[in-house]
Amino acid sequence: MYFSWARLLPVLGTLLHAVQADNPIIQSIYTADPAPIVVGDKVYLLADHDENGSTNYNMKDWRLFSTADMANWQDHGVIASIATTFPWADINAWAGQIIARNNKFYMYLPMRRRGGNMAIGVAVANSITGPWKDAIGKPLLENARIDPTVWIDDNGQAYLYFANPGLFYVKLNADMVSYSGGIVQVPTSVSSFGSGREPDGTTFAEGPWIYKRNNLYYNVYAAQCCSEDLRYSTGPSITGPWTYRGVVMASAGKSFTNHPAVIDFKGKSYLFYHNGALPGGSGYTRSIAVEPFTYNSDGTIPLLTMTNAGAPQVGTLNPYTRNEAETMAFSSGVQTEAMTEGGISLINIENGDYVKVAGAAFGNGAKSFSARVASATSGGKIELRLGSLTGTLAGTCTIPGTNGWQTWKMVTCTVDGASGTKDLYLRFVGGSGYLFNVDYWQFA
Repeated sequence: MYFSWARLLPVLGTLLHAVQADNPIIQSIYTADPAPIVVGDKVYLLADHDENGSTNYNMKDWRLFSTADMANWQDHGVIASIATTFPWADINAWAGQIIARNNKFYMYLPMRRRGGNMAIGVAVANSITGPWKDAIGKPLLENARIDPTVWIDDNGQAYLYFANPGLFYVKLNADMVSYSGGIVQVPTSVSSFGSGREPDGTTFAEGPWIYKRNNLYYNVYAAQCCSEDLRYSTGPSITGPWTYRGVVMASAGKSFTNHPAVIDFKGKSYLFYHNGALPGGSGYTRSIAVEPFTYNSDGTIPLLTMTNAGAPQVGTLNPYTRNEAETMAFSSGVQTEAMTEGGISLINIENGDYVKVAGAAFGNGAKSFSARVASATSGGKIELRLGSLTGTLAGTCTIPGTNGWQTWKMVTCTVDGASGTKDLYLRFVGGSGYLFNVDYWQFA
């Protein structure tokens, strides 16, 4: 169990709920530097993690989240950390990216080599959820630079870009854990990155995100430190030459940094970024958000603004299958934790906390609700609310004490009035202190 910042600012949490905010998309911890990747029918999101109460870049690990509908995000927990994955490093678990190749996944991550400079390491896994391991046992690059972004070109050549200060790339070998040739510095000029206040006279600061769409290469980046906005350039090849195109998102949101990522998923385009919108948010306690957008007919990106709405749900959620409790569109108060048997559960649940699950398709109607729970206290109750936190009460499940936070038990209660497609709120009620943990739930 650990302390929750959400206890300090319940009024702001209530305000976020009142405006139906689903941005930021992760509320149980602070997250930054989004790096999404589409795998099958899901988006997986790599994030680094600002520790609670940070007043500097206090970052120790990398987290993974996923969604099938852009509204409900599942927390997969810590997938790599400096302490356990990279013994050659000591601090600064900063912005990385994952890419798939050779039936494996490769994750490029910046961190400081012990006694040395900022370096870029590479981890490898057979599954995107891990287990991940250090691929080479040493830095792939030690160039005092950060923010790796990776792209495999049409001819199979992979490129790893990195930045700050300046912009550089190397050509990765087919094994994705080594490179050939030297480090290439990308020329920065007003024509390529616009006239700005950076030391080279341009707007380019850090955080490049490079990708290709419709025969055009895009370099979306954090600009004009500080406070940063997001801008972009385009080019005819992955190595440029780059032509400055303008601002994607103005500076806003209580964080003096930003970090872009752009993907297409199920026929729609999305910009990921971070801000300081959660209670206690700042430039060192950031949160990832997402905005949907449509490219202009000439391939340019429109000017976007930060919102609290989040992305519209794509499809619905099936409540009649096992749903991990850490899958949610929004939450208040709850935290997540790795279970001793494996997997993730909701923890630190107190009276009045809740989880919102967007767009649950109940069809003709649910009759019962079951949940796997554990409690080292006397437990509490789960109220099943439809449409809003104070919406129709479709059922109430009593959660008993189980004599341990990892001693699990199934509980079931009857349900009435849950039909059609509605947002589901699991509202947790009980006495003082922590009530219970939840592993997963399912309607029948």
